[in-house]
Amino acid sequence: MKNNIRVERAILRISQQELADKIGVTRQTVNAIELEKFVPSAVITMKMSAIFGKPVNDFFYLEESDWGNAVRE
Repeated sequence: MKNNIRVERAILRISQQELADKIGVTRQTVNAIELEKFVPSAVITMKMSAIFGKPVNDFFYLEESDWGNAVRE
């Protein structure tokens, strides 16, 4: 799963630590999310949605490989 969290942070002019504090995780977790090494829970993504004032699909998006054998409609 790809994301543009870094861009969204830049728009709000907040650091990784500030975002981490707002969503209740560590700065390292925010870094791992931005580097696409960690896929956050639904709760974390919903918190980000509220902070960024945007739907989750505006800053997280699936790649073709994320679908595997799933059927899309």
